[in-house]
Amino acid sequence: MKLRSDCFLPLSLVFNPNWWNKTAGISFDKPFYFDARTREANDKRMRRTLFEQFGAYGFGEEHPEERPVIGSQFVAGGFIIPAMLGAEIRFSPAEAPQPLPRPFTRTEIETFTRPDFRQTWPMNELIRSWDEQEEAYGYLVGDLNTDGLLNAAYHFYGADLFSDLLEEPERPERFMAEISNLIVETAAYIRSRSGSYSVSVNRAAAHLTPTPFIHANCSVQMISPRVYTRSLLPIEQRMARQIQPFGIHHCGVQMEKYAKEYAKIPVDFCDVGWGSDPQKCREALPDAFLNLRLSPIRLLTAKPEEAAADTEFLLSSLERLENVIIAMVFAASTWILEHPAKISSRFVKLSISFGKVQNKNG
Repeated sequence: MKLRSDCFLPLSLVFNPNWWNKTAGISFDKPFYFDARTREANDKRMRRTLFEQFGAYGFGEEHPEERPVIGSQFVAGGFIIPAMLGAEIRFSPAEAPQPLPRPFTRTEIETFTRPDFRQTWPMNELIRSWDEQEEAYGYLVGDLNTDGLLNAAYHFYGADLFSDLLEEPERPERFMAEISNLIVETAAYIRSRSGSYSVSVNRAAAHLTPTPFIHANCSVQMISPRVYTRSLLPIEQRMARQIQPFGIHHCGVQMEKYAKEYAKIPVDFCDVGWGSDPQKCREALPDAFLNLRLSPIRLLTAKPEEAAADTEFLLSSLERLENVIIAMVFAASTWILEHPAKISSRFVKLSISFGKVQNKNG
């Protein structure tokens, strides 16, 4: 399934919850996710804030209306899968939800079967809320981050996950296969309700048609490509046969070491984490959209010209710029809070220098 972008070189500015908290006064406590009226009010405020801060560059809406949002399209936070598996979730005013470790016994791991997502918290509570919104509005908007295999498994398996992947791979593979089925079932249901399933994983998905499913492989760099190929690749291939188009969120370094394996899924979209080689990733994935990610850590202190130089380095490393997206993830450093317009101006001008850019709704 071939993806299409809404512009030649999409540009995505993504902000950490602490930026939203300091800039717009938004709290990311439990009501942000579970109370429909709070979701709708915050969604309206976020679109207006983007316009106030970056409207000159095509972001946000000047006069947004409330809409029946089921999950924010402006922040990530993959807590629903760990929550359905039994993890306690810690909510904080200026942070993404944090699943807390809930170690399973070996017997629990060996006998684990996925729960019915419709009957399990938090999805059962969210579904009731969505039903009320759809009855009131006639439609739904937004989606939820459905996390990833290794990310979710680690909360329950602990450090033994990595040793077992080397010595007794059948046990963690069976466990993650069950998690994968829960992810696919939940994501497919979310898409059936709102029309998308991964904008909350990556804002870049909003620029692509059809909207891809994006599987979060944040932790994959903790295992070798050989272990990935043997244990995780077959599971992700099964997932991709069930849910299309399929994408991978690889925010870690050296994605090129895994790119040839991702090509075997195959994938239509890949995040390319800072510290990866974009051209080697392109050679392994010639037709996929590559979302080139700047380092959020460097962006905490980088001045516009420094961040722009990093962006130009990524773009210049590629022999061709078709099917490329640029993503910048910002936290609330003092410099960024005081000079948002300078940041946007530098990045937009840089993007235009490489190719005409358009943005919609941040």
